[in-house]
Amino acid sequence: MIHNKKNKNFVYLISPSKIENHKFYNNLSLVLKSGKVCFFQLRLKNETNQNKLIIGKKIKFICKKYKVKFIVNDEPLLAKKLNADGCHLGQEDTSIITAKKIIKKKIVGITCHNKRNLAKKAEENGADYLAFGAFFKTETKNVKYFANIGILKWAKKNIKIPIVAIGGINDKNFKSILKNGADYIAISSYVWSNKNYSPLKAIKKLYF
Repeated sequence: MIHNKKNKNFVYLISPSKIENHKFYNNLSLVLKSGKVCFFQLRLKNETNQNKLIIGKKIKFICKKYKVKFIVNDEPLLAKKLNADGCHLGQEDTSIITAKKIIKKKIVGITCHNKRNLAKKAEENGADYLAFGAFFKTETKNVKYFANIGILKWAKKNIKIPIVAIGGINDKNFKSILKNGADYIAISSYVWSNKNYSPLKAIKKLYF
């Protein structure tokens, strides 16, 4: 994984929490075809393991078609079963070292909230990227930690691996996040639950 040079594919797209019909896959294809997405994360909290595998295989096929890296949230073993490009960990999930043993040389990223010490520790333990946030209020999850531009500026100087910013990011605020040091912006509800735009129109409004 390399630092983004502010090219067009700076989006780290996260799935909706529930994927129920074929309309999602059609929209996903259109969104990935736009060329703005570098990573897609499968994040299904309340789904059976069997359904995660079925859904994951369909998404992996679409990601591969459009050369988007397919990341699985929380579960290195699921990532291994799906032969995903990597997995993303929370602070309470499996350790980076354990995840690396399971998925070998694939990508492992981790959430560091707004903590510099967690970021340094993750880098030392071999993380391939860090995620900071939430930067803004978000409908996707209850926010326990808020981050600000200061953590991005610090990371730009002190962290050598790529930085992902997450939390309430949309077409109105994403440019300030990228200008201040984030390599990628993680978005979900802005694309999948936007009341004003279709998923394709929403992603097209993100240009930098």
